[in-house]
Amino acid sequence: MNKPLAQKLAPKTLNDVIGQKHLIGEDQILTNLVKNKKLFSMILYGKPGIGKTSIANAIINDLGMRYRFLNATINTKHDLDIVIEEAKMYDGIVLIMDEIHRLNKDKQDILLPQLESGLITLIGMTTSNPYHAINPAIRSRCQLFELKQLETDDIITGLKKAITHPDLKDIKINDEVITLIAKLSGNDLRYAYNLLEIAYYSTDDKEITLEKVRKINNKPVFFSDKDGDGHYDCLSGLQKSIRGSDIDASLHYAARLVASEDLESLFRRLSVIAYEDIGLANPAIGPRLDAAINAALRVGLPEARIPIGTIVAEMALSPKSNTAHIAFDAALDDIEKGNVGTIPSHIKPDSPDYKYPHDYKGAFVKQQYLPDKLKNKKYYQPKDVGYEKQIKEIYEKLEKLKRQ
Repeated sequence: MNKPLAQKLAPKTLNDVIGQKHLIGEDQILTNLVKNKKLFSMILYGKPGIGKTSIANAIINDLGMRYRFLNATINTKHDLDIVIEEAKMYDGIVLIMDEIHRLNKDKQDILLPQLESGLITLIGMTTSNPYHAINPAIRSRCQLFELKQLETDDIITGLKKAITHPDLKDIKINDEVITLIAKLSGNDLRYAYNLLEIAYYSTDDKEITLEKVRKINNKPVFFSDKDGDGHYDCLSGLQKSIRGSDIDASLHYAARLVASEDLESLFRRLSVIAYEDIGLANPAIGPRLDAAINAALRVGLPEARIPIGTIVAEMALSPKSNTAHIAFDAALDDIEKGNVGTIPSHIKPDSPDYKYPHDYKGAFVKQQYLPDKLKNKKYYQPKDVGYEKQIKEIYEKLEKLKRQ
């Protein structure tokens, strides 16, 4: 079988691993574990293509330990039973398990006692956040190590090593092309290796040029798994950038979501932002956002980027206020704590004691609306910003009338 270049370039030892300097290198934890010839159960988590499998295999190679590799999705309970029997035969084994977050309860029940006894040492791997996605019983028996996203310089380092591989004999490539491949990889080293290999074999003279690489792929790849952390990181970056009034960052994260064609998530999050972060400072933003969403859906991509870019820019530059939803949350908190009281009798249906505000000057008449238990409660605290400045003036005028 002709293995892909990425597989042939997989690190044999920790010294070969690219990146992850917070875990690997002089006086770093994984390096010291290998140096001290001691291994504990662990979970390696992070985005695709950053070296989880490579690090697991490198640790095993460095320690010379017996191991088996399983995938939590594909392999069965029977496969796990075989590993356990082998562990008993050799008084221990290392189990490298990919997609550990997908381990079902039946397999967990088989594995947990073996982890507890130390018969099996687990190296689990996942792209999901283990604090959310992995069973607490498994998680509590493992050390958790987050792998950081590789930088462009890391990818370039890997590519420069790759072009010396015998499979790429007589390759002709310059630093500018290597940098382009690194940028197109979206910080995924495996993708960078694959793109390099395809570019090499798609030429007849072994010369890789900018034009040839762009013909293969001219669209940067980035992690946008709708069920993974990268997706939620991007949405969080969008909301916090708009909330922080950084128009450039806001446009960047919105562009990521548009590039991945995930308009549904983008529109849903923008709708939240319109009311959570802008709110009464610019109440018109909600209807304006709806209009932009309708326009984007009507014209479709790629033209949808035009109304999207416009509304994101407007939201980033809009005055901000969270007073309305904070006030509402405070009211909900009272309800959830049972702090409610009885509705005043004069505002119940058909009460003869109710004073109809429209019958009074300025459509206002002083009367109690909150239950006695909460009659002096103030949920709303206005801000002196944007349109809310006008609302604050009205609010203060009404409060003054109530006190008279």
